[in-house]
This record gives sequence, structure tokens and C-alpha cells, in this order.
Amino acid sequence: MSVQASEISTSFAGPLGGFSLDVAFKMPMRGITALFGPSGCGKTTTLRCMAGLQHLPGHFIVGEEVWQDSAKGVFVKTHERPLGYVFQEASLFQHLTVRQNLLYGARRAGDAPTSDALDFDAIVELLGIGHLLERSPVALSGGERQRVAVGRALLSRPRILLMDEPLAALDRMTKEEILPYFERLHESLALPIVYVSHDIGEVARLADTMVLLAKGRVIASGPLTTLQTDPSLPLVAAPDAAVMLEGHVAHVDEDFALTHFTVPGGTLIVPGRQGAPGRERRLRIAASDVSFTLTAATDTTILNCLPARIVSIDGLNSEAQVNIIAALGADGSGARIAARITRKSQTALGLAPGTSVFAQIKSVALVR
Repeated sequence: MSVQASEISTSFAGPLGGFSLDVAFKMPMRGITALFGPSGCGKTTTLRCMAGLQHLPGHFIVGEEVWQDSAKGVFVKTHERPLGYVFQEASLFQHLTVRQNLLYGARRAGDAPTSDALDFDAIVELLGIGHLLERSPVALSGGERQRVAVGRALLSRPRILLMDEPLAALDRMTKEEILPYFERLHESLALPIVYVSHDIGEVARLADTMVLLAKGRVIASGPLTTLQTDPSLPLVAAPDAAVMLEGHVAHVDEDFALTHFTVPGGTLIVPGRQGAPGRERRLRIAASDVSFTLTAATDTTILNCLPARIVSIDGLNSEAQVNIIAALGADGSGARIAARITRKSQTALGLAPGTSVFAQIKSVALVR
């Protein structure tokens, strides 16, 4: 078993009642790794094994720290693992104020060293909870309670933060309220975060890496965009299929309030003034917003028309539609995007793997 200091290695296998788990994957020591899949696929069980709350044979190694290695008889108990755990329910101490709940996490940390520690004031500011410090948890909204729970976990100075569907109990409006704070965690912390969810929208918005689970097994793992454009995986066939790209601000058109983002293989235009040149933002392209033409369109309202090359075509088990993966750039060496078009259009244009096209992207959404 070879593990690098820059990665986390996970492997658990065994029965739990009528359920059997058999997972093995690696993830980076920075960023958000999402455990994604339908209910009952083993996401929470895997997370609980990481925390030591459940014990199945295998190993869990965080950088150079071995928290479990069944082959060597090593198993570090949960309370001895420097981790933070955020549950679906905030589980705050009702008899303590928000400030006292947060300080409880700090007391648990003691003098534990960490390379990415944030002090009390920094975490309060990061999560936008300064105005809540003297309130009782019973006076908070669901979103506020979860932000306090995250703050308490961070103040324990964890080596890794585990989040078990932290937005599952919240309504859509509250989710939209709290997601920007989770994005700020991603941008501000070098801490690795494992995020369990069955909501692809949350995963696409937050995650860098994805572990795709089904029936207690790992179907695939790797960078989010790689899995989103893998035609062998179910993500491409999903009704709301989309691809996330990392873009850098190249230019702001002040006359028309448009921002030009460079992505591998081309430039995408997004409405609004989105920051100074060089700023990195995440862009979302829905498969339903992509069409193709064999020649560059000129008289069109669609601003994004980029040369690309068809990589793969999948029948989608449908008589009417096909899924297409295309790589941006005239030579097809750029970022990959997904498209869903009619079979009739594919036949009319003679589209096949290797065909040079122009990808017309009707809408590019700015995510972060």
C-alpha cells in the first residue's frame, strides 16, 4: 500500500446488517471531495467509517497519519482523531449561546497544531455569524444553525472536515442562502473536506473531486469535470447533465458589461462585470444549452461559438436524442463539454467521433 503525504487513502470492506460495503479510493489533501450517489448507496456509511464511528476492515490514512490499518492492527478511536464532523442536523447545545457553542469546539482543540488554523474572529467572519453570537440556538434559522455547527467543527482545528448531507434538512431557499458560505470555505481553507450529498447541484457547485457510489461500490472517482464528461457514467445521461469548467477573467467589456473568461481551448463570454483580470471563477454549461454547427455562425444572438471536435456519441437509449461529448479547440485538445441534441440533427450534420464542429453555447452560468 503506497500513500503519498499529499493524499488521503480510503479502503473499507465488509457487511453491516443486510448491507455490504466495498470501497477504495484516494483523494487530495486540499479541496472538496464529494461522495455522491443515490440514497442507500453507502455514502454516509463510508463517512462514518472515516470518522471511526463504524468499524469495518480496511485502512484510512490522512497524509502521513494512519488512523486505521487493519492489516497492522491500528485503529485510532473517534475522539482521538483530529477531525470535524457536521451532521444533517446541527446538533448544537441548546443550553449554550452561539458563542459558547463555538468556544466548545476551540476547547476541544486545545493546543492541537495545524497548518491552516483560523482563529475565532476569522471563522466568525468567514461564516457571517458575528451578529448571532449572543443568541440561543433555538432562536436561529436552520441555515444559521448549520453555519454555527460548521464553525464549531472548524474551531476544533481538524485535519479533515467531514460533512454528512449538511443541507438535506433545509428548504431550497435556505440552501441558496448557505451555499455561498460553503463556497467561501472552499476558497479560504487548505483543509480537505469530504462532502456527502445526493444532490448533483450541490456537488457541481462545490466539489473539485467526486467519488461516485452505487450499491456500496465505487463506480468511479476523480476530478469532477472528468466524471461529468465520461460517456460510460450515468452523469452524462442525467436530465440535468452539465459540466463545470474553471475559467480565468481575461477581459471585461465595459461598454456591454460582459466578462471574457479563458478556459482550456477557448474563451467564454458571461454577462456582468465579474472581476479583475486573472480572477478564477467556476462556470457551468448545461448539456441542454449546447448545439453544433459545421461552420462558424455570424448572424446569431449566441455570443459563445467555439471550434471543437466531437469525442463521443451515445444513444442515450432513446429514439429521439443522443448525448455528445466534445473537446474545445480546433484540434480538440481543450476542455470537454457535454451536449444533448436530437438524433435527427446528428444524422443531418453527419456528426461522428472526430468531426470538427463549432459549439454554440446558449448560456454560461457563473457559479463561483
